[in-house]
Amino acid sequence: MRIAGALLATLLSLAAQAAPIPPASLDRSLWPEQLDSPALFDVASRAEILSFARVLHESELLDDAALAARLGLRQINLQKIRAVRAQMWQRLWLGYQQAQLSCEQDASFCYLLESMADLRTTAATFATDVGKFYTGWIEPSYQFHARYLDEQLRKAALLGQTSSEVERLSSRERNGDELNDRMFLLTFVGGPAPAGGSTDALTRYLRKQKLQATFFVLGTRLQQRRDAGPANALGQLYAGQCVGIQGWEYRSHAQWQGWQDSIRQAQAQVQADLPAQYVPLFRPPYGQRRADGEAFMASQQLQVSLWDIDAQDDGPLSAEASAQRVVTLMLLWRKGVIQLHDTLPKAQPALEWLLRSTAQSGIGWEGCHDYAQRQ
Repeated sequence: MRIAGALLATLLSLAAQAAPIPPASLDRSLWPEQLDSPALFDVASRAEILSFARVLHESELLDDAALAARLGLRQINLQKIRAVRAQMWQRLWLGYQQAQLSCEQDASFCYLLESMADLRTTAATFATDVGKFYTGWIEPSYQFHARYLDEQLRKAALLGQTSSEVERLSSRERNGDELNDRMFLLTFVGGPAPAGGSTDALTRYLRKQKLQATFFVLGTRLQQRRDAGPANALGQLYAGQCVGIQGWEYRSHAQWQGWQDSIRQAQAQVQADLPAQYVPLFRPPYGQRRADGEAFMASQQLQVSLWDIDAQDDGPLSAEASAQRVVTLMLLWRKGVIQLHDTLPKAQPALEWLLRSTAQSGIGWEGCHDYAQRQ
């Protein structure tokens, strides 16, 4: 029976990951202004918030069957979808209020919105009065947000069957929503790459830019790097950065009977090899973890660190398209945890494009140790 149950769980997990929606990206050159001041960041932010709100509003008009068909699923968890939508509306409303603070400097996309109900009403007719200056942006933005919303709602529809980063399962889980407005945390997963590879180049680049990131490592790959190099190589690799864990191997911890051993082993490895860089954060592969894991995490003094801005750099998007996706989501959510893959060569050029595009925008980068110490 145990074997049959495990096989069923595996099949359900595979079904949940089957036929993924192609990742969304938006060509930022379609936006007619550079993000070269805090006020212009707010203009673009207000526009993306209203564009996404329009798509979110339209999705609520679909009946269950139409929504399931749109998401490519036979069955959907409507209760979870409604909860995720409600969280999105709350973040949009709070974000728009922050973005309105600069309306005296530039009134573009400034509407007299005094409640979330006002936001919903304005979103419903948003595309009708954006002005000629922004007409080249409005439809591509609409298409981006429709696809991005489908990505998120598809994950919400599968909650209860497959956990993901769109839902926090306990009070020990964080996703970046606790950050201050305009603050972002860089995170990288899946590493380290072999010696001399993309992780080495990326950490050097971060130090040159005086930036910090949290690297969530796999125990097996860290062990391989340690055994293949001199004793101080890992400390030099991650100097100035933070290192959390993803477990011993890149495998879903939701149905894995050895998930606790995976976390313990990886944690002990990082604590021993990188005591100065270690932070007590666990990034679950695929965002999948157990709903009953809170007590274990507390016993290990760990917190689950999720993300809310995914570069999708491990798929078909180019480095620039991944960066453009990230910038659009930064404008939309105005704060959050960004996820990239340091084992992939696309990560560094994507980061370089991202930093160039936001250098004068007034955003800030959260210190990785500061984030780890947040309660």
